[in-house]
Amino acid sequence: MHVVTGKGGTGKSTVAAALALALAGSGRNVLLCEVEGRQGIARMFDVDPLPYEERRIAKGAPDVDGRAGQVHALHVDAESALLEYLAMYYKLGRAGKALDRFGVIDFATTIAPGVRDVLLTGKVYEAVQRPRGGRTREQITYDAVVLDAPPTGRICQFLGVNSELAGLAKVGPIKSQADKVMELLRSTRTAVHLVTILEEMPVQETSDGIAELRAAGLPVGGIVVNLVRPQALSPGALAQVRDDAVDPTAITSELSRARVDVDAALVRALVAEARDHAVRRQLEDEQRALVAAEGLPTYELPRIAAGIDHGALVELAQLLRHQAMA
Repeated sequence: MHVVTGKGGTGKSTVAAALALALAGSGRNVLLCEVEGRQGIARMFDVDPLPYEERRIAKGAPDVDGRAGQVHALHVDAESALLEYLAMYYKLGRAGKALDRFGVIDFATTIAPGVRDVLLTGKVYEAVQRPRGGRTREQITYDAVVLDAPPTGRICQFLGVNSELAGLAKVGPIKSQADKVMELLRSTRTAVHLVTILEEMPVQETSDGIAELRAAGLPVGGIVVNLVRPQALSPGALAQVRDDAVDPTAITSELSRARVDVDAALVRALVAEARDHAVRRQLEDEQRALVAAEGLPTYELPRIAAGIDHGALVELAQLLRHQAMA
């Protein structure tokens, strides 16, 4: 089970989708789950909004032999999960649907503390623990499950809510399920990956998130540094620009040799842009050093100027495989 979290704006959903494609190689089946109600998976893969059922949405990124598995997706909503839970553990088939009509389910998932998160993680747990061959003829057994989880600031509360519930419920199926979910989440079968970008606030939140996860006994996987800018200048050239040691005459000469119409204003603009780039690179290198200091496996994904579509996800998935994340 791969749980993907990160500060808002770092691209955690994109990374989760790319990781699912990367894992779905060599004929493996992967389930990609979302729990925040945004239908982000459907938009990225350009498919219809996902219902509360597993649906095949793509082939995985092929391995070196050209073999690829399947990526299925599931949009988990708390109301449907509660109906399924009532049917599974309390045999409340029609009665459960009647409760839904009376608004009891909406009340329970809105008012009762932690109930919504328990139901969401419980459904993901069921997919991970599913026996070989499934519980029904239609069910698929997955080799990996990727969860596009809530942001870093809420991830420990989201994953740890079953532990709180187990403390409140002393006996019965609720306690039993909560204990089993926490056993999975704290086991070596689970890895919580954090997505960041090379900016001060996301890197600091990543560091804080790692400390909180470790304190809660939840297994940390790796750090994905996303949206990395291309490194257009060599270290020597960057140092020259930062030290204002660039020779405008040499730049003019090189541009003229390339048959570019050049004047002093163009050269000044290019030098200013290069200086901004050099300063930005220096700040990024400082943040990259802080990420490395966490001592976790680290993976980098580039900023894709054209935006994220299925082709871009496949490209990112291949990069994750080349870096041995999948």
